[in-house]
Amino acid sequence: MEPYFLAKWLHILSSTVLFGTGIGTAFQMVWVMRSGRTQAIHATASAVVIADWLFTTSAGIVQPLTGLWLIHLQGWSLTEPWLLVTYALYLMAFACWAPVVHLQIRIRDLAARALTEDTALPAEARRLYRIWFALGWPAFLALTAIFWLMITKPALWS
Repeated sequence: MEPYFLAKWLHILSSTVLFGTGIGTAFQMVWVMRSGRTQAIHATASAVVIADWLFTTSAGIVQPLTGLWLIHLQGWSLTEPWLLVTYALYLMAFACWAPVVHLQIRIRDLAARALTEDTALPAEARRLYRIWFALGWPAFLALTAIFWLMITKPALWS
């Protein structure tokens, strides 16, 4: 396979994993938190944490590497305006995702403690979930905008 097509394939594949895992785990967390069932919240949050470490982290590393490879192969300048906006949006998505992982771990641990102590899910878990939910939207919108930028490569400014 030619280097360009290999780089493009890896870039598209990793973007699919990154975006798909994000949407999938977000749906799972929203759905389970609505249930209010502590056992289910613990099990789902545990799985979501693992999925984020395995899939989101690896895809999040592959994305910029293959992106830089594609930029090089296509002869783009690293300072193309649409690329600068892409970098900023990617950093914004990462800045939202990093605390989300911590929040998921805390929700998982709070659910585990509630199960161990045979108590209701603490209000702290719901508070953390609201923050988690709020951070998901800018990350989702940033990644959606990045897809648009990758496809259109608009001339944003001279």
